[in-house]
Amino acid sequence: MPHMDIGAVLADAFGRIQEHVTQVASGLTAEQLAWQPAPGANSVGWLLWHLTRVQDDHVCDVTGEQQAYVADGWAQRLGLAPDESDTGYGHQPQQVTAVRISSADQLIGYHDAVSERTIRYVRGLSPADLDRIVDSHWDPPVTLGARLVSVFDDDMQHAGQAAYLRGLIEAG
Repeated sequence: MPHMDIGAVLADAFGRIQEHVTQVASGLTAEQLAWQPAPGANSVGWLLWHLTRVQDDHVCDVTGEQQAYVADGWAQRLGLAPDESDTGYGHQPQQVTAVRISSADQLIGYHDAVSERTIRYVRGLSPADLDRIVDSHWDPPVTLGARLVSVFDDDMQHAGQAAYLRGLIEAG
């Protein structure tokens, strides 16, 4: 009996994140992307930017590529500082508020660019590749498989949060 193709499974998983980002962001104005349900709370724009930044950062860390955020000029297109270390992790409320995305299309474009790189990478993986240690600073050390699952999990949680916020925005 043939085994599932792990690359195809991972490509499907990351493709679903891409679909969610597009569905959530499409048609939102800059004001809607920046809307916060309470002072200091995450906005749709921040959540989608952050989940894309995490994927860009973490996948590039294991592939050795430069992040699309800087290499392909996405930071400038989004009107943000080209700082590869800024993924949104640990942002204080004023930093969350400062991430103002002026165009849903630009945000979707950045995510599409990152997703295409991720999917291209994971399609080529074999089950044995997932055992490779990618971060030995943890006990136990982090494998490629664990890192990819972590990115997927983080991204899906934030995509769900952004979808919920969009629902609040649409409910008025």
